[in-house]
Amino acid sequence: MATAVYDLKELAHARATGKRLGIFSVCSAHPWVLEASMKRMATESGPLLIEATCNQVNQFGGYTNMTPIDFRRYVEGIAERVSFDTRRLILGGDHLGPYPWRNLPADEALANACDLVSEFVRAGFTKIHLDASMACADDPQPLPSKTIAQRAAMLARCAESASSGKSLRYVVGTEVPVPGGSVEELEVSVTKPADAEESLELHRQAFAAAGLDGAWTNVIALVTQPGVEFGHEDVVDYESSKAQSLSRILENHPEIIFEAHSTDYQKPRTFAELVEDGFSLLKVGPALTYAMRQGIFALLQIEKELLPVNKQSHLEEVLLIAMQQHPEHWKEHYLGSDQEIHRMLIHSYSDRIRYYWTLPEVQSAVNRLISNLSSHPIPLTMLSDYLPKQYIEVREKRLSVNPIDLIQDKIVEALEPYVEACSSGR
Repeated sequence: MATAVYDLKELAHARATGKRLGIFSVCSAHPWVLEASMKRMATESGPLLIEATCNQVNQFGGYTNMTPIDFRRYVEGIAERVSFDTRRLILGGDHLGPYPWRNLPADEALANACDLVSEFVRAGFTKIHLDASMACADDPQPLPSKTIAQRAAMLARCAESASSGKSLRYVVGTEVPVPGGSVEELEVSVTKPADAEESLELHRQAFAAAGLDGAWTNVIALVTQPGVEFGHEDVVDYESSKAQSLSRILENHPEIIFEAHSTDYQKPRTFAELVEDGFSLLKVGPALTYAMRQGIFALLQIEKELLPVNKQSHLEEVLLIAMQQHPEHWKEHYLGSDQEIHRMLIHSYSDRIRYYWTLPEVQSAVNRLISNLSSHPIPLTMLSDYLPKQYIEVREKRLSVNPIDLIQDKIVEALEPYVEACSSGR
């Protein structure tokens, strides 16, 4: 991969000089999400940051069946297809640590985690989120903050050894949400300033003890909780006033910014407020696949009215059968009555449905839907009913009625507030 034209260190430097610069991170492996993001960013001057989590991608394949080098080639292939300059891509590894192996003893889990980090670095990922916050099988719970920091430093050593002199950019922090979403009720508190200071100091000490003073200068962000979260059917909205005391500690640390997870589904104006308050690195994932699902299901409704039953894709039924046959991605998350679970399988903000799009039977139904609506042009009247924003874009001749273009525009609709918030200071 060509060298990125953008250094994430610039985020803190910009803030220290009075600018409010942000970047969003696309946390998705779906090709339509990645392609839509690239097409949207083609008209902007900044980079596109794409991240893979330790569950999605790892040395054993993860749930995408891709290793880090596979994922890199996959992303580059999409970029080449849409003529997006790969020099503008930054690849990141999210939650890199022992999480996938947390049911093993710590020594085994951390050995796997070291291999994981090393493979990400060797594959050309330069933004490395070191996440050793979870307890392993023989660990005390909760895991002491000092232990988390020491393990993060150990993983940083693995990354540095694999870097071959490449400059890496690290994210650390002990207040890290669980990869893939929480199963608990929403109880969100803004990180206490003292806790953030302690986390930074413990990590600094751990890096120094490991002989990683040079690597410490490449720590560009601390994960903190700004007071945002989403559950299955609820969103905790950002309140800037509650985060001001946390934001002020950045005055003491001009070399870093905050990374905010779970920013999906916030109100559009919120993202600029987050960047203004120092949460300059905004993660987004489920909101984009949720928007994609909305676009697909809108087209399903059109298909049902355009075609006879025996010609339809029956995608919704195929999806629900697949989710019932393979419940491992949602059964620990969706609780309640049969009716409530059925509703959440499709409509939850957590969007556990995103794990099923690549199953062969689901992909076959998606392909049939696209084929049906490509060979049976969508009437504008129906487009206005089910995809009103896209209808306007079509009428203005800024968008075609190609079904994939319609779906990708729906994805961009969810991405747009991030683009606006992160481009305004550039």
